[in-house]
This record gives sequence, C-alpha cells and structure tokens, in this order.
Amino acid sequence: MVFSSSLFLLYFLPVFLIVYYLLPVKLKNIFALLASIFFYGWGAPDFIFIVLGSIIIDFYLVEVMNNSTSRSARRALIAISVVLNIGMLAYFKYANFFIENLNFVLAGFGFNDLKWPGVALPIGISFFSFQKLTYSVDVYRKVHAPLKRVWDYALYLLMFPQLIAGPIVRFNEVADQIEDRRANETVEARLLGFFRFVIGLSKKVFIANVLGEQVDKIFAMQAGDISTPLAWIGIVAYSFQIYYDFSGYSDMAIGLGGMIGFKFPENFNNPYISQNITEFWRRWHMTLGRWMRDYLYIPLGGSRVTKGRLYFNLWVVFLISGLWHGAAWNFVVWGAFHGLFLVADRMFLIRLTTKLGKFPNIAITYFITLIGWVLFRSETLGFAFDFMGRMFAFDGVGEQLYFDLEVRTMLVLGAIFGLIAAFGNIEKWWLDFLSNDKKTGVLLSMTAVGVLLTVLCVASITSSGFNPFIYFRF
Repeated sequence: MVFSSSLFLLYFLPVFLIVYYLLPVKLKNIFALLASIFFYGWGAPDFIFIVLGSIIIDFYLVEVMNNSTSRSARRALIAISVVLNIGMLAYFKYANFFIENLNFVLAGFGFNDLKWPGVALPIGISFFSFQKLTYSVDVYRKVHAPLKRVWDYALYLLMFPQLIAGPIVRFNEVADQIEDRRANETVEARLLGFFRFVIGLSKKVFIANVLGEQVDKIFAMQAGDISTPLAWIGIVAYSFQIYYDFSGYSDMAIGLGGMIGFKFPENFNNPYISQNITEFWRRWHMTLGRWMRDYLYIPLGGSRVTKGRLYFNLWVVFLISGLWHGAAWNFVVWGAFHGLFLVADRMFLIRLTTKLGKFPNIAITYFITLIGWVLFRSETLGFAFDFMGRMFAFDGVGEQLYFDLEVRTMLVLGAIFGLIAAFGNIEKWWLDFLSNDKKTGVLLSMTAVGVLLTVLCVASITSSGFNPFIYFRF
C-alpha cells in the first residue's frame, strides 16, 4: 500500500484518523501499532511475522543489556543485537548478490553454479534495520532509557508513516513522543501536518510520476539507440523524478506524523542548490547522512585521526552507503564515486572552486550529481557506462525530440522548484512557512489549498496506472 494510492487516500487514512482521534490517550499507541501492522502486512504478508519476531527478540535483549551491571555482559549483548540486525539485513538484501557473484567466480574456474532458491526482499528492511540499531546503540550509550512496553517499541519501528522509506527516525528523537505526545496533538499541528502531506503527495503525483514514466522509456532503450540530447533529457528528468519522489514521500511521512502528534526530522533541504558534494550530502537524505556520521563514521574515528585515515573513513562510509541502497555493483560504484568527491572536497576541491562563485559551483555540483544518478538508475554497471558514453557522443544534436506538454511543463516546474531556493531568502522563507505559529486565516487558507490539491491528486491517480515509489526497493 503506497501513500499515493486511492486505497490509502480514500479508505485507510480517513478510517485510521477518525478512529485515532476518537480513542482515549491510553489506546492510541496500540491502535496505531495495529494499523501499522495491517499496513505492512497488506504489502508484505509473508514477512510480517519475521519482522514481529525480530522486534520481540531485540526488545528483550536490549532490556537485559540495560539492566546488566557487568560491562562485559553489556558489550556482549550489544554485539549480539548488532550482529542479529546486520545479519538479518545482510541475509535478506545481499544473499542473492553474494551467490550471483560467487557463481560468476566459480564459473571462471570451471565449477558448476551453487543451487540457490533466491531470497525475497522485505519491504523497507534497510530503514527498519537502521532504526533497530539506533535503539540498541542509544540505550547502550545511555543516550535514552529503553521503552517500558514491547508494543511501544514495535510502534517505533513499524509506525506506518515512516516504515517503508523513512525518514530514518533515531530512537532518541521520538522516544518521549512515543510515551506522551499530547503537547503536539493540537489542531494547528494537525492542519499543518495535512498541508505538508499534500505538498508531498503533489510532488509525487504531478512531477515524479509524469517524469518517471518518460525516464523508464528512455532507460529501457538499447544504449546505442539513445542520442546525446535524449540521454541528457533522460538523466535530468530522472534527477527531478528521484528528488520529488523521495522528498515527496518524506514530506508525506512528516505530515502524517504531524497529524498524530509526532515530529519527525527533516530529510531534504533543496539539495540541488548545493555548491559542492559535501553540501549536497548535508541536504540530501539528511537522516541517512546523520546516521552514517553518528553510528559509523565517528565510531571509525571520525575526524580525530590522521588525514589519510580520515579520507579512508569517508570513502568507506560512502562505499557502505552505496551498498545500503542496493545489492548491485552500480550502487557500490555510485557510493565510491560520491566518496571520492567528498575526499576531494576535503583535500583541495572546495578551496579550488570557491573563487568561481555561487552559481558556477551549483552547476558543477549538479553536473557531478547527474553522472552519479546514471550509475544509480541503470540496471547494470555496463549499461551505466554505455549511457554515459551516449551523453558525451554528441550525436543527434540537431534532431527534434518530442515530449508532450505535460512532460515539458513538469521538467520546467521541477527545475524551478528544485533551484529557486538558490535565490534571495526563499530557502529561509519556506522553512519558516512550514513551522508552527500560524494565524487562523493562514491555516484555513493552507487547508483549503490542501483539499483542492488532494482532489486533483486523487483524480490524477485514478486516471493513471504509473505510481511506483523509487525507494520502496531499498
């Protein structure tokens, strides 16, 4: 079940909100958990019991660890928790990848392939696993006390607004809200949450879906049949598709959280106005970046090491980040690609390009990002390199490319909304606009706009069969 489906918008969400608002405080968490289990089970019924079983095991494992006074016992228990969670992620996400590559090596030496039935990938396991790790580690570090009830812990992990594709909500960020969020359950917070949800829905339906359909057609072609102009249009369109698809999902998750009293962290902040790749990763998928920093980069030594080790740590973190996104070599190379530019930024690149000025640096960074997106979008590493070759073949430059008015309009709007924050104080104004403390008239106007956009989105969804979420496969 996806947020941008008529099933969710017309049935699941209205019923959930009506019942949730009518229930007494002590029953809200249990109902939200049951609704979340139903939400996940609808899309992945074969995995819901595995997920629930792992939650119960982890909850009591961490509880024993927290109550232990022995330092060695605590270390052993946190190690077990980390191994179980990483092991679960590794098995479901990377077992097929490992066997495929092992069989390739064996074939090279003349051996037969290993027989392997294949492992299906549970929806959202990458996000789910990282949040489980934050609970174990935060309790071990005594950042926050563990939850008292197993159903509250299950709610933290299975909460349907952010269950499938984030944001990655760390335990210490919502622990107190899980136990008591009455201060956030105001009419203003609910209306602002609704508006934020609809903004995300509109990004997804009006821009990402329209561009995504064209991107799929271009990337389904044989590389040799793709002209240079078509290749550039395809990857530019994809850059906007993935941004409005993923940031739209994050907006919807943050908005849904706001409607039921949760404050989730921001996940995107105008990434295409970044002036270097380091800044890009402070603006793109921010919750993943912070997770990698606090739970991987800093434990590796962070910046408190020699320069050589620091560069190595940065590169390793982004290599792992690439592998986290998908079990394929193109994702690994994509992570290494960004890691190399992060190292180059630290070494010399930012100092070298600073004198160029703001807008040339934005253009350079966007160009680098586009090359990375080719690796990310391509089905194979070979196709990615072939596609890049077509981008720089400079053939077909004078040919006429036809895209209908809707596609052309969404390309222009995607560029405008993606880059406009580079001008003036628009970025600060938008962040302030999404905050609380709105006058009644402004809230009512925002709500009216939200209702109108919802109607238009539902009309668009019911008339189109193209409605995937890119990050569902991660």
